[in-house]
Formats: sequence, C-alpha cells, structure tokens
Amino acid sequence: MTEHAHSGHSHSHSHSHAVSPDADRRWLRAALILLTAYMTVEVSIGFLAQSLALISDAAHMLTDAVSIVLALVAMRLAAKPARGGYTYGLKRAEILSAQANGITLLLLSLWLAYEAVQRLISPPAVTGGLVVVTALSGVVVNLICTWFLSKANRSSLNVEGAYQHILTDLFGFIATAISGLIVLTTGFERADAIASLVVVALMLKAGTGLVRESGRIFMEAAPAGIDPDALGDHLVAADQVVEVHDLHIWQITSGQPALSAHILVAPAGDCHKVRRNLQELLSGEYGITHATLQVDHVGEQDEDELLTLEPGPGHGPEPAAGHCDDSHGPVHRPGPHRH
Repeated sequence: MTEHAHSGHSHSHSHSHAVSPDADRRWLRAALILLTAYMTVEVSIGFLAQSLALISDAAHMLTDAVSIVLALVAMRLAAKPARGGYTYGLKRAEILSAQANGITLLLLSLWLAYEAVQRLISPPAVTGGLVVVTALSGVVVNLICTWFLSKANRSSLNVEGAYQHILTDLFGFIATAISGLIVLTTGFERADAIASLVVVALMLKAGTGLVRESGRIFMEAAPAGIDPDALGDHLVAADQVVEVHDLHIWQITSGQPALSAHILVAPAGDCHKVRRNLQELLSGEYGITHATLQVDHVGEQDEDELLTLEPGPGHGPEPAAGHCDDSHGPVHRPGPHRH
C-alpha cells in the first residue's frame, strides 16, 4: 500500500457476557451433576420396566451431559490467549464441541428410531406405573436443569445447544409420561414405542440445528440475520465512498462476528474519517466490532495495485483490468448495480 492507502481495525471488541465465564462454568457443572445422577437412575428403571421410551430419554440425557462436558472443556480452551499459529486463539473449540454434539445426537436418534420400529412390530410388556413415576420426576429434573442453564451465557452455541437439548428432554419426558399412563390405563404397549419416536424427532431437530449452525461458522458464512449484499450497499452509500469490494463477513465463534473489506474513497476524501465512520456504522447497526478495513483513494496507487475506476459496459464504472481480476465477491457501488 502507498502513503495514500490506509487500513484500520476497530479494537473496541465488546465480547463481554451477561455473566462471567466462571459463573457459566458453575451453572453448567450444577446441571451436569444433576443430569448424570438422574440419568443413572433412569437407565436402571428403564431396563427394569422394559421401557424403550425411558431408555431413549436417558440416552438423550447422556448427550446433554456430554455436550455440557464438551462445553466446559471448550470454554477452557477458548479462554486461552492467542499465540503461535492460532491467531484467533482456540475460540472455535466451542464450535467443534457443538458440532460433535449435533452429530452424536443424529447418530443416536437413528439407533433409537430403529429400536422403536422393532418395538412397534413386536411390543414387549411395559410396566406403565414405573414409567409414569420416572418420567414425571424427569420433568422436575429437566425444569431445574433448564433454570441452571438459563443463568449461563446463552449467546454461546454450546450453552444454547445444551439449553435447547434439555428443553427437548423436557418434552420427551412429557411424552413418555403420557405413554406410560396410556399403557397403565389401556394396556396399549405400543404407546411406549410411539413416545420413543417423538423423542427421536426432537433429537433429529436439535441435532440438525446444531450441525447446521456450527457448519455455517466453519464454512465462514455470514452470521444469521446479516445480508452481506445489503450491508455492502449500506457501506457504499456512506459519504465519500466510491466502491466497496472484497467484502467478507464471518464468525470467529458464536456471537463474535468479524468483517474485512476494501474501500475506495473519492480522491479528495478523508480516508481516516471514512474508516472511523464506517466502523461506527458496523458496530452500532450490525454489532460487528471486529472490522478490518483497507481504505484507498481512487487513482493514487502504484501501477501494480491500480485501483483507478474506468467506465464499464452497461454497469457504470468498473475497476481497471490491473486490479482484482478476482474480487472475491460482488462489487458494491452507489446506485443500481449487480450483486
């Protein structure tokens, strides 16, 4: 870059949470202890009562417990400072944890679905009374765990995932209690397998959501709710801005969006002022506080970095052939233009 080229990086990262990381870990550990203790009891009763619904609920609780363990480990890793080749630190350990948990949910749901279908075909004898009592106590346990996790920072994909899983468990226990009541009052033993399929559907939904959201972060897609084309048009509409290209928006980890872009400013424009204004816009309107902007005056670059705008056929000015043969995305200019 020449003496007329400027780049800036907003350092006012607002990554603070509503609660401290230590408080997050405390609430997660409390939920983990309660889940593990109840899960052990539920598995024993499930085999005693020959209830697949109870066993599937316990299996789902196991994935909840594993997700909390992974979240606790990931929190420790994410808190480590950036060093060496990991210039963002290990913040994406949380996303790895969320993705592993989602995949586990999907695999477990397939196994439970197979078992449920087998029991629909040939239902075993189910002890309805044990199922009802255990399921109702499970509702109470999940309500307490839901309250624990509601106290933690749910902007984390890990914590939110565990929170949603426990809610899913809650619905699953309600379905199981209903199936136990049906078995107890009518003798319709296939109700247990049907309740298991309800739990499977909830597990598939939760697992798919986690894999999709973590996958978006790994693929460096724009955060949900931010349209890159609309944001680029918003930037180029700012005073003195002539063009915006090489615009990239991604998430470092859940709740930490980042952006980089190349900004061309009118020859007489104040590059420093434009950069400050754009960073304020990004922070105030989009919540993007980690923004790196390369700002250049039009027509004041070296020949190897020619940025002078020339008329293009039918779409207004376009960059000269010497610049950005592959601009890595759409070019944004004032007025109507292609995206």
